Amino acid sequence: MAKHTRREDWIAILTGTLIVAQGIFFLQASSLLTGGTTGLALLASKLVPWSFGTIYFIANCPFYLLAWKRFGRNFAINSAISGALVSFFVDHLHLVLNIENMSPIYAAVAGGLLMGLGMLVLFRHRSSLGGFNVLCLFIQDKLGISVGKTQLAIDFTILVTSFFFVTPTALFYSILGVIVLNLVLGMNHKPHRYIVKYH
Repeated sequence: MAKHTRREDWIAILTGTLIVAQGIFFLQASSLLTGGTTGLALLASKLVPWSFGTIYFIANCPFYLLAWKRFGRNFAINSAISGALVSFFVDHLHLVLNIENMSPIYAAVAGGLLMGLGMLVLFRHRSSLGGFNVLCLFIQDKLGISVGKTQLAIDFTILVTSFFFVTPTALFYSILGVIVLNLVLGMNHKPHRYIVKYH
């Protein structure tokens, strides 16, 4: 399979991160959470006076180092840039988009779909969002367990912990969004169906 050109990679990174940011923005606008470092940053942004983007990027930094060690310099740099772009987009989407009323069910489903689709774009272009995505790709690479399955297990653990900070209704819709996101990843990013070169 021919490699994508560097120009194609950069266009895909811009596209994928904007799609992911839109999904996160839907969740944020409806006071919903998700799994991974995204969910941790959404929860922390309710508790401390920092923006989502700041918390998200800081939380992901250790995983960029893991990405460098395991998947190489290019993948790590691409992932760090992707994480920075998502942080920037989410913090500034309110300047171009104002959501006054959105069904939490729609926010959960659409948010999960958009985040999953955006992650797929990044995975196919030697990038990720850092965080637990890197850990899940590492597990897939070493053990052959799909990204969707490991991500779902991690996300479920985070959301159960979030029970003490959000309403049961918000938690239910958040879990729905996580299920949708991981179904997208599980069906479309199988370890033996696609050959992904990280270096």
